[in-house]
Amino acid sequence: MRTLKYAILGLINRKAMTGYDLMKEFTIDLVNFWHAQHSQLYPELKKLTNEGLITFETVLQGEKLEKKLYSITDEGKKVFLSWLAKQDPLEPTPKDIFRLKAYFIESMRKEDILKQFHYQLDQRKEKLVKLEATMRQHPYAKNIADIISPLYGDYIVLKGAIMRERTNIDWLTQCIKEIEKAKKNCFYGSS
Repeated sequence: MRTLKYAILGLINRKAMTGYDLMKEFTIDLVNFWHAQHSQLYPELKKLTNEGLITFETVLQGEKLEKKLYSITDEGKKVFLSWLAKQDPLEPTPKDIFRLKAYFIESMRKEDILKQFHYQLDQRKEKLVKLEATMRQHPYAKNIADIISPLYGDYIVLKGAIMRERTNIDWLTQCIKEIEKAKKNCFYGSS
């Protein structure tokens, strides 16, 4: 399934956008649960245009720069709404290099394990700070007025990302405490 197809259709369903506008959405708003590379976006836009799901008009930006402004077609809306209504099975667990390394923890020295866990903890805390700052600025943080608004979807996904990071921080903190308490000779390279 080309899930990127539906992400693009959903964004363009909200309003007409240029490729640059779409890329901004992927790097700012959707980044907490979905990502797309520049090299994926433009070929997908071409496919969607060829399939008749989106169309574009060339607009002038500034005095010389021409950009394509993409809009969703009626068929594109139909395909997008059909995809939204479909119930999907649970996705496989995403790959996580740190957790894979943690699985083989017995092969590391205690000091190296603690370095890895503290590094991950610092990254998660930094990410949480950014997410919470974004939430404080969010219009729905103070008053949930209309769940039909695109801002509500952004709000609930952001809320989920904050909860995920808090859970990761709790898990890492507990692991660090357990590792610190463990006898040194429990790990590889210990005497």
